[in-house]
Order: sequence, then structure tokens, then C-alpha cells
Amino acid sequence: MRQLIAGNWKMNGLGRDLAEIETISRAFAARAPNADTLLCVPFTLVPRAVPSAGGVIPIGAQDCSPHAAGAYTGDVSAEMLKDAGATTVIVGHSERRQYHHEDNAQVALKAMAAWRAGLSAIICIGESEKERSDGQAHTICSGQVAGSVPKGAHAHNTALAYEPVWAIGTGKTPTSAEIADMHADLRACLIDRLGEAGRTLRILYGGSVKPNNAGEILKLKDVGGALIGGASLKAVDYLAIVSSAQLPK
Repeated sequence: MRQLIAGNWKMNGLGRDLAEIETISRAFAARAPNADTLLCVPFTLVPRAVPSAGGVIPIGAQDCSPHAAGAYTGDVSAEMLKDAGATTVIVGHSERRQYHHEDNAQVALKAMAAWRAGLSAIICIGESEKERSDGQAHTICSGQVAGSVPKGAHAHNTALAYEPVWAIGTGKTPTSAEIADMHADLRACLIDRLGEAGRTLRILYGGSVKPNNAGEILKLKDVGGALIGGASLKAVDYLAIVSSAQLPK
């Protein structure tokens, strides 16, 4: 499959920032990208971002409730996101796991909720700095795959995003060898869990991906794209990363 370059705006973005999406849309309309693309924006911007994207770049969201409807004040269902025009939702981001105490089982339920509504899911996993320094990175991440990726996941409804927690927004990035090693291990975990479907499901890398390091990261084996935080907020940076995407071999 083509690589996926997904932007995660996190809790950033007001109406005026839709101009960045319009700039990206114009650039892709003029020259089609080598990769699949996606921008995951705050709930408040989803219905406005869709027309700004002009049908050129899909719009996603950053979380959803596992429930379809009900007395869950403040929550947003996957069905609501679909109705607003979203195509995809991020679930299990480390910031949700850390600040909202989401566990693997809850993340899996959210992924299944996305499928129920006709959305695809990006399931995030990753280890902390202490877990890596303690030699537990592979154990932690393989456990998150086993607990967070539901049976039934395949390349057309799910992507896995590996984001070492210690690299998110810090400017720190694992070495190319460390990224390749983890992605190879995650590929084996996906095959073990999903069978043949695990061979083609895209594994995105996230964690301080910038225009100046994207090319090196995206060339690595088993790196099926990138999940980008701050660099996706500016059209010029996002477009530069997309331009580094590798065509399928």
C-alpha cells in the first residue's frame, strides 16, 4: 500500500487556521501526492475542515467514544464524526492513555466503534523513556498490540502508529536502527495476531517527525507512513514531509 502521512493537530486550531488546509488542498489539486494523506483536527473543526479540504485531503478526528449514543456528556461518538464528514479517527494516543487513563481494552473498543460507524482507525502504541531504558520497549509495545488491536483489523480499516512517548513533541528521535528494529518486531506481532492481514497493515512512525528527518525515516523497511504532530499545523511543513513519502515498491 501507499504510505500514509497523517497529521494530528491535537488541541490546536481555530477557524482562521483552516487556511492551512486550503493551502494543502490547492497544492495537492495541482500535483497529486505520492502518498495517502490525512489531517486529524479537533472536533470543533471537523465539519468546517471538510469543505476547506475540497475533497482533496481526507479529514479525521483525534478520539471517539466507544458508545454509539447515550448519557455520556461531553463525549463524541464515531457516528457523530462520520456525520460531520470524518473518514478516520485516532484512538489510544499516548496523551489519551496518560491523561485520561485509557487502557488497551478501551482503545480496542474505540477502534471497533470506528469500524461500526464506517470510519478507519489509527491505533497508537508506544513506550515511555523509562520503559525503554529498562529494556522493556518491545514487551510494552507487543502487549499494546495484543490488547489494543482487535481481531478483524486489516489494511483498509486500520493503521498502527508507533510513537515512542519520549519522542513526542520533544525533538528527540530514535535512531533509524531503533525505528527499524521496533517496526520489524511490530510487524511480527501483527502477523501473529491477525495472520495474513498483519502483513499489509500499515505501521506509521510518529514522534518528532520533521521535514529534515522525514525522508530518512520514511525509507525504512516496514515504515508505512508517519503520524505527525506539530509539523502538520503549517502547510509548508506538512507538504515537505509528504514530498518525502516513498512510492510502493
